[in-house]
Amino acid sequence: MSDQAAGGRARGRARGRARGSQPAGGAQERPPGGPGAQPGRPQQQPQARSAPPPQRAPPGFQQPQAQSIQPAARPQPPAQGQSHGRASHRTPAGRTEQPPGDVGALASGVARMELTGGGNGNGHTVGRGTMRGRRQLNLEVVRTRPEHVSSKKGTAGSKVSLTANYYRLETHTDWCLYQYRVDFAPEEDRTGVRKALMRNHKNTLGGYIFDGTVMFTSHRLTADPSQTLELLSIRAADEAQILITVRQVGDMVMGDHHYIQFFNILMRKCLGHLNLQLVGRNFFDPKAKVVVPEYHLELWPGYLTSIRQHENSILMCSEITHKVMRQDTVLNLLEDCVRRGDRDYQRTFQQAIIGCVVLTDYNNRTYRIDDIDFQATPNSTFKLRDGSEISYRKYYAEKYQLKISQPDQPLLLSRTKARERRAGMSEMVYLVPELCRLTGLTDEMRSNFQLMRALAEHTRVGPQSRIEKLQQFARRLLHESGVVADLREWNMKLSDRLVEFDGRVLPTEKIIQGQNESGREFKYEPSQPTDWTRELRDKPMLTLPTLENWAVIYPGKFKRDGQGFVTSLIRAASGMRFVIPQPYFHEIPDDRAGVYIDALEKVINGKNPQLIMCIVSNNRSDRYGSIKKKCCVERAVPTQVILAKNLASKGVMSIATKVAIQINCKIGGAPWTVEIPLSGLMVVGFDVCHDTSSKGKSYGAMVASLDKPFSRYFSAVSAHTNGEELSNDLSVNMTKALRKYMEYNQGQLPMRIVIYRDGVGEGQIPFVFSHEVQMLKSRIQALYGSNPLRMAFIVVTKRINTRIFLRNNNPPPGTVVDDCITMPERYDFFLVSQSVRQGTVSPTSYNVISDNVGLDPDKIQRLTYKLTHLYYNWSGTVRVPAPCQYAHKLAYLVGQAIHRPPSNELEDLLYFL
Repeated sequence: MSDQAAGGRARGRARGRARGSQPAGGAQERPPGGPGAQPGRPQQQPQARSAPPPQRAPPGFQQPQAQSIQPAARPQPPAQGQSHGRASHRTPAGRTEQPPGDVGALASGVARMELTGGGNGNGHTVGRGTMRGRRQLNLEVVRTRPEHVSSKKGTAGSKVSLTANYYRLETHTDWCLYQYRVDFAPEEDRTGVRKALMRNHKNTLGGYIFDGTVMFTSHRLTADPSQTLELLSIRAADEAQILITVRQVGDMVMGDHHYIQFFNILMRKCLGHLNLQLVGRNFFDPKAKVVVPEYHLELWPGYLTSIRQHENSILMCSEITHKVMRQDTVLNLLEDCVRRGDRDYQRTFQQAIIGCVVLTDYNNRTYRIDDIDFQATPNSTFKLRDGSEISYRKYYAEKYQLKISQPDQPLLLSRTKARERRAGMSEMVYLVPELCRLTGLTDEMRSNFQLMRALAEHTRVGPQSRIEKLQQFARRLLHESGVVADLREWNMKLSDRLVEFDGRVLPTEKIIQGQNESGREFKYEPSQPTDWTRELRDKPMLTLPTLENWAVIYPGKFKRDGQGFVTSLIRAASGMRFVIPQPYFHEIPDDRAGVYIDALEKVINGKNPQLIMCIVSNNRSDRYGSIKKKCCVERAVPTQVILAKNLASKGVMSIATKVAIQINCKIGGAPWTVEIPLSGLMVVGFDVCHDTSSKGKSYGAMVASLDKPFSRYFSAVSAHTNGEELSNDLSVNMTKALRKYMEYNQGQLPMRIVIYRDGVGEGQIPFVFSHEVQMLKSRIQALYGSNPLRMAFIVVTKRINTRIFLRNNNPPPGTVVDDCITMPERYDFFLVSQSVRQGTVSPTSYNVISDNVGLDPDKIQRLTYKLTHLYYNWSGTVRVPAPCQYAHKLAYLVGQAIHRPPSNELEDLLYFL
């Protein structure tokens, strides 16, 4: 159990919202771009805004006249016979990497298709977004598997037969494919319309696959690859002439990386035949939606698919997903902020919406909101490429037949991706709040137990039900006539059976606690491999520091419950041989944040306690942050924050037991360990969390073990704004950890270092592999001098779509998979370390991208599983190794609550539990 207050609970999300009163950088420099972020230069720029402008009246009320804003805009249809240069289309803002529309499926058996790189080595195979001829892009599959690893398969444990949510792609085609970039002038940002415009030329193009921007064919469209093909279509909605420019950007043979891209695009085309709706990059079924009217929510079921080269086959991963759709618009949210009577409603609105993802129904795209322009309204104008001006209000009415009812609402800003800006798009996309639907859940919704339970009934799918849904999806897909025709046209076949393979279940770990009267350690195999809470309560903890002086701060109205809880706490701790004396009680008149701060200062100055417990009435994040900031940054005193409602609950003894364990850990103790027979081993965890109070800033937290039982840890936190800073800070903090290790181990450096790195996205692996790891090695080697550095660097990924099944059930804890569904270019494995009472268990992916530590795959896998037993906030196993989970907890605390690095005086305590 973690601290009982807002900000103290890490929900497994390292994605804090970027909030704050300052506008996003760049927003004040560029006026509204046309809908969809058109390139161009404005005639007039709005005044720079370092803070929100003077208050506007709420939507629907009289507004002061806003300045005329003339942003860059969308091109008009070319005049007949006009000479055309390079295609003027720009990828619309908000486009996801896999756009709406096409995608296809399927086929396996291509064992010879080893993905060693993209293209043929001469740069002719390029990716989406390419605008200026042929240029080489870094689209190769990065081989991170260390050269010395001949086999990544282990042998420890008992063998089991498993299945996973993958289907084998079976194909006999070995055609050469040609890749084309397709542009439209004037621009058309609706994928469905683009496809319709292309279908008019099916006889000219022959067989093709088109996703809205990229097209693949099995034949050349022009004799000269450098020659462009121009086609003319009439848009049905307004009979406008649309010039389509088709330009070849690459060719592919079986084995090229882009062949996999082609498979994915073909699969998306197949999904388009199922009457699903594309939202962002995934397909959902609005006809099967579940409505939660009391919360204005809809739950849309959907499907994720991804085709990749795995060990011996091309496999399609298919997963059941759900999208929470809110019936409210962003305009509704703004009106709520006004109705609350906030004097500074603009700032409240900014804090509520910045960092959120919204959906625009008119083009089914999602955008992350980066700022709000209170100077702009739907009546603001932007300039078209022909020089004429049009208001947003008129633009949406003419193009989408949408009527904007509130002319005085401000406009939302979403920053485009660097790739899109390189392709010529404006930096910011301007959106109308009334046309944007909110997505996801607010923190208030997440804390609503009834709401979350109602949603969980539909989203928490058990293994047998999940398999049935996957098989229903496969049958629906493979029996749809349009899908059958598309696959037959491309000579492909998808298996209708989930892939089967062998895995292993590692032995159950024995838990080691403190000594009995005869001096022998308690060592036992828990009755439940993932939960030893019952066995823990009546045995001494592993190490027991002395707690002599501590304090409790509480509002007067909780005096009785607070004193009663302390009695329960002392009794629970005594069962684990942890002696907790009576504390110093300090009563405060109310529960305002400032009152707690004054009380903390008074208690620390007067009593100098080892630890302070603060009882709070609710989980207000500002109060929690104030308490933690005072004690983690300014005064370096461990704190325990607990909600008043837990003081006298029915499960008070269970809560008291967990709090006793936390207090023991926060002052330097440890409740248990497992046997890890490796001497001189340091294990490091690293994770990242965004700073919710400062846009663009993140905190990286590193936690490193200091002793053989893995009971003491060093921690450090650094702020960064880019990957370069993060990598440098990690190297610097790693040297600090090694010096602290020497203090604990008679001046000796560790013989082996194993680093578990969380917080790495798929696209960041090349940077981490080529830059971060090398910087670490260089910095650490300086400490080792001529002695060899033996280090393994393992990327940990929790948010994956892979699900593993054992005879239609969840696999047991300790299940390892290192074949079939793993990647040939990686030294990787999947590990199931938890058990779940409801739903389907999620495995964790481990990718060893650097390794000279001298441990074979069995030892790496077993070490990883052992470490999942050592997270002291839970007397059971967790999804990742304990140092990784500690790093996440610390990064979350700093990013969400204290917003600055903690005091170095706490660096060898688990004060952040």
